Amino acid sequence: MINGTPRVAIQGIRASFHEEAAFRYFGEDIQTIECNSFKQTFEALKNGEADYVVMAIENSIAGSLLPNYSLLLNYNFPVVGEVYLPIQLHLMALPGVAFEDVKTAMSHPIAIRQCVDFFDDYPQIKVVESNDTAACAKRIREEQLTDTVAIANTLAAKLYGLEILERRIESNKKNFTRFLILTTHDNAVKVEANKASLCFQVSNEVGSLAKVLNILAENNINMSKIQSMPVLGKRNEYNFYLDVEWTAQQQYDTALRQILKYTHNFNILGEYKRYEEGLS
Repeated sequence: MINGTPRVAIQGIRASFHEEAAFRYFGEDIQTIECNSFKQTFEALKNGEADYVVMAIENSIAGSLLPNYSLLLNYNFPVVGEVYLPIQLHLMALPGVAFEDVKTAMSHPIAIRQCVDFFDDYPQIKVVESNDTAACAKRIREEQLTDTVAIANTLAAKLYGLEILERRIESNKKNFTRFLILTTHDNAVKVEANKASLCFQVSNEVGSLAKVLNILAENNINMSKIQSMPVLGKRNEYNFYLDVEWTAQQQYDTALRQILKYTHNFNILGEYKRYEEGLS
């Protein structure tokens, strides 16, 4: 860290939802490391250019970000926290631009997908995909685009001096994205965890996965998430990613010992505190 300020790698640029999630977890006294891709954020952590990575892992509308699960396993950096961010999407333009003048709307494809109902009502607006919500806002400012709007958050409007023409255009007002916080093994601090992210494989036999799930249930462990991903180059073999929560550490420890008998390539991706609003 530089002068005690965490260096946090994010996919995208300043004022993106990733930076907003970083602010929610760490507070605003951070140094944001802008990266073009999720892989680049992990490389920044690996090369000592960042202290933490903030990475989206799932959205309540768009679902899981499947490539990011592979990054978790390939880089093996521990998950040390999580944060849930309500996704509020606004239509923004240069000051003085009227909605009637808008011909094009730009944003990240996931953000666009979350606003389909709004754009169904305005078929004359061409919707263009880009790699980052905040980058679209920045481009409008830099290129002085008077017929284009960005779909982004209030941080982007404030940072790039844009006016919000329409607020909360997302289809589902209860939309949120879950972000994981990762760091190096040396930087990870042991906490009194009540949630873990696990990854393992089971044999391709009847009831193999059910045995694992039954062990969790018998030990009163809540499985809050399950995601399967094919093992590259191996037919009918899958990595199972599980998020589990517990109230008593002994329950979790007992469940892990029992699960090991029925799994292979077992990995604990991280043990951390479950996110609760207002506590991070």
